[in-house]
Amino acid sequence: MSDQPRPRASLRTAVVWEVLKEALDRQAASAGRDALDVLDTGGGTGNFAVPVARLGHRVTVVDPSPNALFALERRAAEAGVADRVRGVQGDILGLFDVVERDGFDAVLCHGVLEYVDDPAEGVRNAVAALRPSGALSLLAAGLGGAVLARALAGHFTEARQALTDPAGRWGEGDPVPRRFTADQLSELVSGTGLDVGAVHGVRVFADLVPGVLVDTEPGAVDALLKLEAAAAELPAFHSVATQLHVLGEKRA
Repeated sequence: MSDQPRPRASLRTAVVWEVLKEALDRQAASAGRDALDVLDTGGGTGNFAVPVARLGHRVTVVDPSPNALFALERRAAEAGVADRVRGVQGDILGLFDVVERDGFDAVLCHGVLEYVDDPAEGVRNAVAALRPSGALSLLAAGLGGAVLARALAGHFTEARQALTDPAGRWGEGDPVPRRFTADQLSELVSGTGLDVGAVHGVRVFADLVPGVLVDTEPGAVDALLKLEAAAAELPAFHSVATQLHVLGEKRA
């Protein structure tokens, strides 16, 4: 996997990265070009942008944090892809103040919808930035994963609160403003006219397994990665995943 030096980091990104890389490969083959134009909204310090650039694509990162964009610039330079990564300060609700419509072959919207006032508008903007036949990679916090995590920690009242709250929050101290089910995310994507190509559960087990087991047991990381990959596409596990990933494809 590209740019994934830490085993624990790979557990958090492996499923999404494999789906995204396959989608970009298909886009490049369809377009007859080696290099695509990719937009990463809320891309922060480049967890995905830099690996995508290392594949040879041109990446524009839109993020509201100047500090994150500074770190992105440094990280891209260290990876030798500074000429293929551009950082722009902005956010998804004001997206077209800083980038053009219909200008990208793929748009990443990872960890953004949880924090915007209008998730539907955010998805519409992401889709409007796509060229015909473009692909949308959408990653957001899953409701079921939060419920399960609170229950396993013994916070049963908070688990029930998250389960019944319209935004999926477990209380005032919850740092995540909003969570989604797989159906809700799929409806946001299909509501824009995109075809929902695939839905994956992300971090189904990784956040529940004790870190000391993963770090010390021989072969544990590789075995857990394989387990995550095997469970990711199964709908039964979407309801307990920490995050949910939806791939949407724009009709030509």
